[in-house]
Amino acid sequence: MRALTRLSVLSSLLGAAALLSAGAAIDSARAQSAAQLLGEFGGWGAYTAAPGGKKVCFALAKPSSSETVPPNRPRDPAWLFVSTRPSEKVREEVSIIFGYPLKANTDATIEIGSTNFAMYTQNDGAWVKNAAEEARLVDAMRKGAEVTVRGESGRGTKTIDKFSLKGVAQALDRAAQECR
Repeated sequence: MRALTRLSVLSSLLGAAALLSAGAAIDSARAQSAAQLLGEFGGWGAYTAAPGGKKVCFALAKPSSSETVPPNRPRDPAWLFVSTRPSEKVREEVSIIFGYPLKANTDATIEIGSTNFAMYTQNDGAWVKNAAEEARLVDAMRKGAEVTVRGESGRGTKTIDKFSLKGVAQALDRAAQECR
């Protein structure tokens, strides 16, 4: 049930952040009522929102590169989130929206340098499998240059998304400042 709550919060935040980052003029007012951009830092944005009246702060990035095997398979955009939800006592939870439904009963992976973290998957989202490793992952993100995320769709398409970590520390700090 907790994963479904996370997924619904993530989906509503993603919609608002996507509209803001795309600069969609028509939907700008609606997006801004749902999520507010706090600042842009390198390839990362810091946002705040209050879905269901509960404050959430998050850092968000799109991949700097994406690859599918077989090549050129269509998919929705991928996103990497680090979110804080004070009302749930959740701080800096890492999650990924892959842009396609993931293969059932398989894990995704997130890599920074030679360090790998397993992520459990549900629908098109993934979260760190071992919550005790979350702080170590965020620390590695703050110190690293790039994150590589790997997943497999329900149709067997494998994806590799790379996210620059330039600006992630500043985006995380700004989000944390907003959600004290």
